[in-house]
This record gives sequence, structure tokens and C-alpha cells, in this order.
Amino acid sequence: MFHVYLLASHKNGTLYCGVTRELLARVYAHKVREAGGFTARYGVDQLVWFESHELVNNAITREKRIKRWRRAWKINLIETTNPDWRDLYWEMGGVDPREVVPDGMRAWESDKV
Repeated sequence: MFHVYLLASHKNGTLYCGVTRELLARVYAHKVREAGGFTARYGVDQLVWFESHELVNNAITREKRIKRWRRAWKINLIETTNPDWRDLYWEMGGVDPREVVPDGMRAWESDKV
């Protein structure tokens, strides 16, 4: 399966749309700032919406369409299934990066080293 997903920095915060085959691993990469770039810069790491597709072409097409949407439409998409903007990563069994990555080795703490 391939997944189109929306991440947020917080409720009504900065949004990011992506596509992946391994949803939990990809969100984890965003949480530990491994993905770098936009999501790391703006702290966008909460999984607030996703949908699954059997074919990669369908997932990529959907991602491209959503990226062109107005912000209000994306917010409506999220709030239709997740009105409280819960981080679905935890509900899907995601692991806490603080339990996996040793202190001092976390990318989001690099400015402290």
C-alpha cells in the first residue's frame, strides 16, 4: 500500500503533504528531523490525516492534487475525520523517538551540542 498523508505543526498550524510506502517509518523520520528541509525547519511532525492506495500512481496523483488545494480545503479534509487534530502516529503504534535515539544524538537537539 502507498499512503498520502498530511502533517501539521499543531492545530491549524503549518501543513505538509507527502506520499510514502512506509507511513510510520516516514512520520518517525519527520519526528526525529531526519527528513530535513521544510518539515524540520517548521516543526511539522504530527500525522493528522492519511489515506491509502494500492497503486503508487494513484497515490502520487492524489498528493499532487492535494498540494494544489487551498489551505481551507486541506483543513476541511483533516477535520472531517480528525476534528481534534490528534497525532495519529501514536494511535497507529508509533514509537517515541526519545526512547529509540540516545540523548545527544537527536537531530532536533543538535543546537544544544
